[in-house]
Amino acid sequence: MSKNLINGGGALIRALADENIDLIFGYPGGAALHIYDAIYQQNEVQHILVRHEQAAVHAADGFARATGKTGVALVTSGPGATNAITGIATAYMDSIPLVVISGQVASHLIGTDAFQETDMIGISRPIVKHSFLVQSAEEIPAIVKKAFHIASSGRPGPVVIDVPKDMTDPKVTFEYKYPKDLYLRSYPILGEADSAHVFEAVKILKEAKKPVIYAGGGVIQSNASEELINLSKMVGAPVTNTLMGLGAFPATDNQFIGMLGMHGTYEANMVMSEADLIFNVGARFDDRITNNPKKFGLEAKKIHVDSDPSSIDKIINVDVALQGDAKLVLSQLCAEFKKSELENADLKPWWKQINGWKQKHGLNHDMLDLENQNEIILPQQVIQSLYKVTKGKAFITSDVGQHQMFAAQYYKFDEPRKWINSGGLGTMGFGLPSAMGVKFAFPDEDVACVTGEGSIQMCIQELSTCSQYGLPVKIVNLNNRALGMVKQWQDMQYGGRYSSISYEDSLPDFVKLAESFGHVGLKVEKFSELNSAMEEAFSLKDRLVFLDVLIDPDEHVYPMLEAGGSMSEMRISKKDKTF
Repeated sequence: MSKNLINGGGALIRALADENIDLIFGYPGGAALHIYDAIYQQNEVQHILVRHEQAAVHAADGFARATGKTGVALVTSGPGATNAITGIATAYMDSIPLVVISGQVASHLIGTDAFQETDMIGISRPIVKHSFLVQSAEEIPAIVKKAFHIASSGRPGPVVIDVPKDMTDPKVTFEYKYPKDLYLRSYPILGEADSAHVFEAVKILKEAKKPVIYAGGGVIQSNASEELINLSKMVGAPVTNTLMGLGAFPATDNQFIGMLGMHGTYEANMVMSEADLIFNVGARFDDRITNNPKKFGLEAKKIHVDSDPSSIDKIINVDVALQGDAKLVLSQLCAEFKKSELENADLKPWWKQINGWKQKHGLNHDMLDLENQNEIILPQQVIQSLYKVTKGKAFITSDVGQHQMFAAQYYKFDEPRKWINSGGLGTMGFGLPSAMGVKFAFPDEDVACVTGEGSIQMCIQELSTCSQYGLPVKIVNLNNRALGMVKQWQDMQYGGRYSSISYEDSLPDFVKLAESFGHVGLKVEKFSELNSAMEEAFSLKDRLVFLDVLIDPDEHVYPMLEAGGSMSEMRISKKDKTF
């Protein structure tokens, strides 16, 4: 083959290299084999072989969340493509930039029910920003350029490139050209907000006597944490984060009042209920936050900053809409705040009320120091031990369930992109493969996967991938021998009728299982053993450690919003509630 000519598979991989992609996650199969041959013939793009396509997308997702770059996954047609769907939906719900490349049967076979044919474009349409079906090999470089631009700009999200096998035929060659510039009609990228709206927002911010800043994942995606901190200091208001927004504002800062929403702190939910101004930046007013929209923020004016115009006034009507990139809009607000001659309202009475709420029902971050005579381990204590041993500096990935909420409540995230979890879709199995993606991105940093014995079994095969590539992630398994969150709901709403949540007698020996893959397994059954085991796990820098911690099987996550109620209607404990 001439040096000036390239085939479709080679063009695809070279285009990835031209996008500065040096790592992709995938699993080979017939329709994608030409692409895999192209990978073999170059050294710029490394391929990571996972054990399941779902894990490939989750690993790319974890890489993207931790770095801010676009993650890439490569799968084959048919079941390879359908196995990737959960990972794509996870990224879509959380606005994570991904490019997922799927092999497809040859063009002339599409629509014939050929072996391992499925309509990837059709199946993925509701859960992607955009999708491409390659129709000629020559257009592959341009498609890759467009895909990365769409995935990473505006409100980020996943893009699918479906590649029929004949489009990567090694015998069909052409001259490679990668576009330098790109313009997409009808795809405007919002930058700064309207200056008149910015002026109005600052006026409202200065006048508010009970303001709250409510920040979501959009702040992290826009790399706007510094601007958020600057504005919060000017306003002096309490700051609360969504589950996806944790780390956007330092958790150890005096203005931080914790996470809000379904399992948010008492003080955060009360603040949202009593505020006269809710300033929302980079969040969606989704159901986990608002509870009943008809009872949400009835006394508050609302300002909403979002890069996605369709998210504004979608669930909650707002008084001022600031459409644009969070980083740019927050910078505008800070500049206008400095220029404004209006005096800030006195917030001392507001803070006195907030501190009273915190003192009354705030989270106890000193549970690790409690006397424990019966040696029962509480899940909160495990997270506090993890925080203590890692000094709050680790990347923490999580699966979905009670352990996720305990991690969100009790690990204090001071930096963005350190908390990696599935928020919108709530995907069990996300934790371990996303931790792999983070570890590939930051090999010298501590990466811990907080999981439960139910979640970990959904992608536990990736212990093999960790063995192959020497990924020393730490797995902290909060083992309550049941599907804890489902059990909690069955306790509260179904009279303790436990339907299909228990499997204690059939659980594997996680220590032996980890060891069978060549890893270290540690089992913790007593509170007195917890800290030393956690320290041992993180002292083994070059080994994956599976820490199987047997926790109180009856512990619930509190606070918890009452379904259908307002944000002030919470269950505080098994016996106490505010309504």
